[in-house]
Amino acid sequence: MPSLDPGLVERLHRQARAERWQCSKSQFAAALAASVGRAFAEDQAPSARDVERYLASLHLEDLALACACAAGDDAAWEHFIRAHRPVLYRAADALEPGGGARDLADSLYADLFGLATQGGERRSLFRYFHGRSSLGTWLRAVLSQRFVDRVRTRQREDALPDDDSPATIAAPSRPVDPHRERDLTLMQRALTAVMAALDPHDRLRLACYYAQQLTLAQTGRILGEHEATVSRQLARSRREIRAAVERRLQADGLSNEEIARCFESVSEDAGPLDVSELLSVGGARKKSPLDRSNEESAT
Repeated sequence: MPSLDPGLVERLHRQARAERWQCSKSQFAAALAASVGRAFAEDQAPSARDVERYLASLHLEDLALACACAAGDDAAWEHFIRAHRPVLYRAADALEPGGGARDLADSLYADLFGLATQGGERRSLFRYFHGRSSLGTWLRAVLSQRFVDRVRTRQREDALPDDDSPATIAAPSRPVDPHRERDLTLMQRALTAVMAALDPHDRLRLACYYAQQLTLAQTGRILGEHEATVSRQLARSRREIRAAVERRLQADGLSNEEIARCFESVSEDAGPLDVSELLSVGGARKKSPLDRSNEESAT
């Protein structure tokens, strides 16, 4: 990324009012430099005047907000949810009247907060926002692309012929993995132990979102949390669960390569693994998170 004049960065930092979100000058400078690098990717040496003119054209306040959200600032996240959730829902309803696309809008929050990690750092979707458009416009574009991807997927599925149709294409035979049964058994045992050790509040949150398939907002209402908090806590739980499962598999004597193969096997076909069972309490009758929430409230 290009090096920017410190005086210019300080002026733009003030103009963006980035201090509202605890966005430091160094963080903002990195976001500005990334934007410049993206805009002048084909230009090996843009002039200082061109760079300054480009930076002055950016939506600086939106860039500062996105930078702070990517860094996990709570105040920035609360503001982002309040300001942009209506924007996303209106865009979703425009794409599919009746609320059919609102789940796509809800699913964006987790990616915006950052789930996957690289080098121990969260990889937030906000890193692709460079301030050249408003944050609302960019969010609508991301949502629209995901909606198009969903439509294309459905079209591919709808185009498949019936099983008894002459046009049916035989599925290619897949070689039997001699390790698959053992991998699933080990994963089942590790996941069961890790899920059983979860904090009840964390288990309830996971059950609401994944087993009951509630939205972030619905889950938040049940737990008395803001949906931004729900998104962050779900991301934390996923990281902790994966790390705990990896430790248990290592204790079973598996190498890193074998552990990676276990996760790959489960991601391709979970087999007997049932999220609802894994998130149930003890060995009692499997109850919904709503039932458990009501029981816990009564005690």
